[in-house]
Amino acid sequence: MPTGPLIIFDGDQYMYVLRDQASAEAFWEMPDEFVCGFDSLARPLRMSGTPHQVSIEVRSEEPAEAELRRRVVDHYQRFLPGQVAPRASDLSQFVAELPATAT
Repeated sequence: MPTGPLIIFDGDQYMYVLRDQASAEAFWEMPDEFVCGFDSLARPLRMSGTPHQVSIEVRSEEPAEAELRRRVVDHYQRFLPGQVAPRASDLSQFVAELPATAT
């Protein structure tokens, strides 16, 4: 089971930070718009299902922290110019500093 918050990226590489698995599954409408995602432990996620009925699960128990951090930095550069992405070396602090998506 994914550990919240979940950090999800869509086809435009926009980042969504959702409180937990239930919130993410209720928020996300189209599974084909999911490109990648991570839980708070940087474990990669998989999304499946049909429109308005998605399911999210951990794809791998192996953390992908470097990829998560890279995607977050890319999001900030593209969508939040002038703002600085979290820089905390501790993963839990890094994730805690991400802006939550309103649901």
